[in-house]
Amino acid sequence: MQQTRTFTDKILLVLKGLAMGAANKVPGVSGGVVAFVAGFYEEFIYSLQKVNIKAFKLLISGRFRSLYQYVNGKFLGLLILGMLISYFSVSKALDYLIIHYELYVWSAFFGMIIGSIYYISKDFDEWDRNSILFAIFGIIGGIAISFLEPARENDNLWFVFVCGMISVSGMTLPGLSGSFILILLGNYVLLLVDSVNALYDTMAELIMLDFSFTGDPERIRMLQVLAVFALGSLAGLVSLSHLLGYVLKTRKKETFAVIIGFITGSLGVVWPWKEKVFKVNELGETLIDREGNRIIDNYDRYWPAFHTAETWLAIFFIVVGIFIVLGLAWYENRNSTS
Repeated sequence: MQQTRTFTDKILLVLKGLAMGAANKVPGVSGGVVAFVAGFYEEFIYSLQKVNIKAFKLLISGRFRSLYQYVNGKFLGLLILGMLISYFSVSKALDYLIIHYELYVWSAFFGMIIGSIYYISKDFDEWDRNSILFAIFGIIGGIAISFLEPARENDNLWFVFVCGMISVSGMTLPGLSGSFILILLGNYVLLLVDSVNALYDTMAELIMLDFSFTGDPERIRMLQVLAVFALGSLAGLVSLSHLLGYVLKTRKKETFAVIIGFITGSLGVVWPWKEKVFKVNELGETLIDREGNRIIDNYDRYWPAFHTAETWLAIFFIVVGIFIVLGLAWYENRNSTS
């Protein structure tokens, strides 16, 4: 499914990767939705399917040009580049906005998911009893996940590997947030905060030719955790893409119906009006991470008070989120037809 791309197409693909990476960072938002709405979901899945035994044989035989072409390297490379840029830029800005303007950020994402549901559903003209049933299953699954109780943190390497395999689902399954799954598994702070901070610190020290971290058992442990998590994510990304590629070929209508349902069910996760519930120990003391921030355990949702200006401003951002998605979709369609 490789395509000939202009320079503008390549820039847009990097920007889509940037949006996908930013979405993956936020608990409750799925990068897969970005791929689905932006129209490159199937190419993304089929490209990941090419990471297989044949690709491995090309790698070990040194046939790098053939490997690049086989795995649709230009597409995946530009997309991954956007995700990496996002991780060190947009995701940092999102962290700041969520801390200081949390209600409005959630409202915008809530609106963007509503816009995504409308955009995906309006062109799905294969609704019948079977596809409606699959969509209902997707809705139930999305809602059920949003109300699960989180587990406690577990840094056993086998469990970290499993977390990697499961959490990467947010990139391949629209509506399923990998970050939120890590919260439910109890390892969000361990894998996306503590271990990443350990990597940042290590890279900064290596640049300064400081190797003192090698004598720090906690730092080494965090780096091990991050490495195993990355391996688990890679294994999950490849294995899940093969499964999704198969069902897209054999049950495309039902798969799309489940995805639409799952995205709809995920609205419960990104409901803007909610309060954080923080983790506490046996003494009732609030637990904090390495940066001194309280560790999120889950969210308590509530109904907004419509007599406040804050609520109406949040509703305004929901509308903005809807129009952002529909505007980007319109721009994408115009480019593809011109």
